[in-house]
Amino acid sequence: MSLLNLLPHRVSQRLTALYFTVSSFSLQRRPHTIQTNAMASMTVTKIPALKDNFMYLVMCNATRKAAVVDPVEPDRVLEVVREQECKLNQVLTTHHHWDHAGGNEALHKRFLENTDWGELVVYGGNDDRIAQLTNRVKQDDTFEIGQLRVRCLSTPCHTTSHICYYIESDQDRAVFTGDTLFLAGCGRFFEGTAQQMYDALIGQLSTLPDETHVYCGHEYALQNLRFGHLVEPDNEDIRAMLERAQETDLEGRRALVPSTIGQEKRINVFMRVREAAVQAFAGKTTPVETMQAVRAAKDKM
Repeated sequence: MSLLNLLPHRVSQRLTALYFTVSSFSLQRRPHTIQTNAMASMTVTKIPALKDNFMYLVMCNATRKAAVVDPVEPDRVLEVVREQECKLNQVLTTHHHWDHAGGNEALHKRFLENTDWGELVVYGGNDDRIAQLTNRVKQDDTFEIGQLRVRCLSTPCHTTSHICYYIESDQDRAVFTGDTLFLAGCGRFFEGTAQQMYDALIGQLSTLPDETHVYCGHEYALQNLRFGHLVEPDNEDIRAMLERAQETDLEGRRALVPSTIGQEKRINVFMRVREAAVQAFAGKTTPVETMQAVRAAKDKM
């Protein structure tokens, strides 16, 4: 991926699209189970895509207005929209990588072909690499999905313009973290630094309410938990979650998402870089140096 960053964006996107298409080919015929989490004010439907990606349909229960997060396979999204009889008009793009933003153009085309659907609004960071971007957002920008409130969190590191979307009502809270925060892990530092990831995970996401549901961009639970157990072998929360992940197949591990912010503080070593055990593993004495060292160790696995 670092080599792709040196290529013109259109070239790198085409190569990335080819990679993900080929790597997910063996899974095309296996059923991908969607999972719907119906809360008091919002319903979040998790839609597996490609090899291990997640797309999310977020619906306001009161108005049935909906937004989709990273619709890389738009036809599958539209199937779920029809099944749930909701009104989709917003795309929340976390970052420019093809497996997240690569479906924007096709979805935009579907809306042009079906004018009765209305206008499609595409949110994302200030980045020309995001296709069909209509609304550029930055830290603390807000908008609504029906009666749901959305606040944008700027989390540069995996990419320079990465955005997480915090969605809340009086009853419910959820954050869509793309490739910044995974269940028990974090994204690679492709375009940023350890300081930026520290600011994203510790300075921003860990300050959200502990009960906030965390919807991440990929299914990496098992490998992340195995690494976490290596870093903190005495962490009972990691051990228990690892046992759950090992006892099931891929579809079952998909069901481990969403996590919560409170759980991530207990099981995610990248959110625990201030802990003595994590610093001891890294051989460092400051949180940012620990972040760098732990990510480097994970990259070698």
